[in-house]
Amino acid sequence: MEPPRMYSDIPPWFHLLTAPAEYTEEAGIYRQTIRQFAPQAKTLLELGSGGGNNASHLKQDFTLTLVDLSPQMLQLSQSLNPDLEHIQGDMRTIRLDRTFDVVFMHDAVMYMTTLKDLRQAVHTASLHCKPGGLVLLVPDCTRETFKPGTDCGGNDGGGRGMRYLEWTWDPDPADSTFLVDYAYLLREADGSVRVMHDRHAHGLFSRAEWLAVLEAEGFKAQIMPFDHSEIEPGSVEMFLGVKNP
Repeated sequence: MEPPRMYSDIPPWFHLLTAPAEYTEEAGIYRQTIRQFAPQAKTLLELGSGGGNNASHLKQDFTLTLVDLSPQMLQLSQSLNPDLEHIQGDMRTIRLDRTFDVVFMHDAVMYMTTLKDLRQAVHTASLHCKPGGLVLLVPDCTRETFKPGTDCGGNDGGGRGMRYLEWTWDPDPADSTFLVDYAYLLREADGSVRVMHDRHAHGLFSRAEWLAVLEAEGFKAQIMPFDHSEIEPGSVEMFLGVKNP
């Protein structure tokens, strides 16, 4: 499968796809959770930081280091967060030779499509997490909460506009992946419109598998609800791990 166009062709449009201002409530949930389980935390490593939307809010409270596989997305995040450290790398293999109070993986962890991938990403988190520190994983869904469906959205800005249709479906419920297809409508300032299709393969694991992977890497793991005003209660869960001293 070709790499998602969202992170190669779409980055100049990404903040019209999902605007930083839309993350205020979400980032507030992560901030509150971090303060609850790691009240003294000062440093935070985000693996799979994307366009820097969460970071644009969390940087008020923590010293952030942002890692992403896509150089285009890092460039976009740098335009939003020029004051933060950005490093290109794969969450499965990057090694920074330093540790942080918190390691955070948001929806980028969904691109771990096998348990091997997930174990590698959590191993990276463990290597970069201080003893007593916190790892916070926020996948879009688990096997228990997955639902096929559609969504749409988009924004206008700078004389341009973008709209998208998102279609989530699972062609093979027996395997560990599902698909998300996007249709993008990109309207230029001159009124011309382009259409793009983009396919993403996401990993699908049970709650027990998420917890087992965390515990195997030396974390005391638990599940927390993600209570957001725009998300169906119980549809998204956060996996937390406090690293054993």
